[in-house]
Amino acid sequence: MTDPLDDFTRREISLDGATKAVYVAGTGPAVIVMTEMPGISPHVARFARWVRDAGFTVYMPSMFGRDGAVPDAEEGKAVFQRACVSAEFRAFAGNASSPVTQWLRALARLAHAECGGPGVGAIGMCFTGNFALTMMLEPAVLAPVLSQPSLPLDNPGGIEISKEEIAQVRQRLERDDLTVMAYRFEGDRFCRAQRFAAYAEALGDRFVARVLPDSAANTRDLPSFFSQVVASPHSVVTAHLIDEAGQPTLAARDEILSFFARRLGVADQARAEAPSAGN
Repeated sequence: MTDPLDDFTRREISLDGATKAVYVAGTGPAVIVMTEMPGISPHVARFARWVRDAGFTVYMPSMFGRDGAVPDAEEGKAVFQRACVSAEFRAFAGNASSPVTQWLRALARLAHAECGGPGVGAIGMCFTGNFALTMMLEPAVLAPVLSQPSLPLDNPGGIEISKEEIAQVRQRLERDDLTVMAYRFEGDRFCRAQRFAAYAEALGDRFVARVLPDSAANTRDLPSFFSQVVASPHSVVTAHLIDEAGQPTLAARDEILSFFARRLGVADQARAEAPSAGN
């Protein structure tokens, strides 16, 4: 079923010479929610609503695919292939950030100016998974989350950021006493243990990794793109999340929301009203 996204305000935001549609909802400090492949699916929108309901203003940029759709395997593969050759992304080149991260850093500055508070949160997933790390080069970003970061696709131990930039990020994490949260399933084909090991080597104890067992992944009623193309536990807080109390994926979602709340100064009342299992 297509999600109309009609509880978000669709804005055309122009930054650094490029214009993108951004879906905005909520009140409170800003959190940038970057979609996974193959686009803003109902699962991604559900996560964005959880963030909104936990006391934040969500900014969800449209980066590829059909907004609100659940593409089948063939359409999803076509979206994936177009993104791989797009000048905005560096799907097969490690040691350098995707050009689109410059636009995302500008979006974080804008969101902070519009929403106030101590700073901005950011979560990337899958194709965008590493982007929240590069966004730490923008001082407004205080709470980065990397969910199954999958680039570069051709090097399981590669990280999509230059040595100079990762050194700057490490310096900032130390100076401002910040951490990077990261999530993956143990058997993920696109985000393997080598990648988390590379992050840990680069960032030390500022990199906080959560590796979930494959048995924690949802396997029921998956869209064909996930069952046929992804074909492994992958999407920690979207398609493979099990929305039931006691599930590791739901605990990961709640930890992410608490991380945003702690870093961005959301009041305890907002945390108490955060979504519970089954919502």
